[in-house]
Amino acid sequence: MFLAAIFLALTVAALPGPALAQSTSGTTSNGNKFIAAGIAFGLAALGAGIGVGTSGSAAIAAVTEKAEVRTTALIFVVLAEAIAIYGFAIAFVILGQSG
Repeated sequence: MFLAAIFLALTVAALPGPALAQSTSGTTSNGNKFIAAGIAFGLAALGAGIGVGTSGSAAIAAVTEKAEVRTTALIFVVLAEAIAIYGFAIAFVILGQSG
């Protein structure tokens, strides 16, 4: 929770000053896209890391006790890893938007 608060504080500090100011050039909009894509992928990778760590350790414990659950345990680990792939795709969608 402490790291999330630090991340939020650094993100808010990186935002441009006036929230409703309009820029004639596209640099601010492009900068915000890069920040949004970085946050999207970063949080997805963080969630995937936590999910893989939790489900991976549980999968190893389950396979140690009963070898027949190997395939089921692997499926749960892969589902947690797919979160990072979704974040990567969303980052490309954000960067690919025009305007």
